[in-house]
Amino acid sequence: MVGPAPGGGSPLENANPLIYRRSGERPVTSREEDDELPDSIDDREIFDLIRSINDPEHPLTLEELNVVEQVRVKVNDAESTVVVEFTPTIPHCSMATLIGLSIKVKLIRSLPERFKVDVHITPGTHASEHAVNKQLADKERVAAALENSHLLEVVNQCLSARS
Repeated sequence: MVGPAPGGGSPLENANPLIYRRSGERPVTSREEDDELPDSIDDREIFDLIRSINDPEHPLTLEELNVVEQVRVKVNDAESTVVVEFTPTIPHCSMATLIGLSIKVKLIRSLPERFKVDVHITPGTHASEHAVNKQLADKERVAAALENSHLLEVVNQCLSARS
């Protein structure tokens, strides 16, 4: 733990994270613009939903910190499944559950109800990946977390646009 957190809070765990270049915006295809054709949900569409989620510790997005990458998003529109792996910036990141919860909430709020959303840590990248993944996979624990007004406020801050 090094350096003060933004706003003078507790020290940052990763005071100098690597910052990655944002990928470009996806061009809209003529097929996507055609209202007569069914619009299936694909990996890039899911990545576009989560790439701009704010990191809870830094004034950067999850994409800029390489926490989320398009190659770690898998969608099967026909089976209504979305799987997202995320990679915390350090192996002992205490924000991993909050980051995963933010990704899960963003997708639950954005996707049709038919989708089953699985958000988990990229294998081998976090010291407590099993415990974090277990929390994120437990519907009751996720629902209880979102009933906590303070935690919900923090998640909403991660999901809000930065000014």
